[in-house]
Amino acid sequence: MRDRINAKVKQAMRDKDSEQLGTLRLINAAIKDRDIAARSEGNHDGVSDEEILKVLARMIKQRRESAKAYEEGGRLELAEKEINEISIIEQFLPKQLSDEELQVAVKKAISETGAESIRDMGRVMGVLKTNYTGQMDFGKAGGTVKEMLSC
Repeated sequence: MRDRINAKVKQAMRDKDSEQLGTLRLINAAIKDRDIAARSEGNHDGVSDEEILKVLARMIKQRRESAKAYEEGGRLELAEKEINEISIIEQFLPKQLSDEELQVAVKKAISETGAESIRDMGRVMGVLKTNYTGQMDFGKAGGTVKEMLSC
């Protein structure tokens, strides 16, 4: 994962694509930040690809919230910048699950955990986050889980 990101940084430098380069540098900074935190926890090798996916997913979530706030505030040029950054970050995430695939994944997680009521939602979401990090919008998944457990 790190190699793919660094290769994209080099390509952006060659192409003189300042927007993409800036976003890629933000990605690297976030990963290095997480590496430093991992070292203080005793992990001297840095974070795994799975942890990098979590960092990228967090970055996308932050940008979506910012874009929404900018749109509500009438700052469309800033919202557009955030949306462009999201598309650059998404290049490194696995393919997102479709709505049908999301439904199947939630049903599978419910059966794996033996969840029967809304009180078991945390366990189901834990399984989904473990198995599908970077592949689904967990906000949407939470609504689906709640809907299925309410029936």
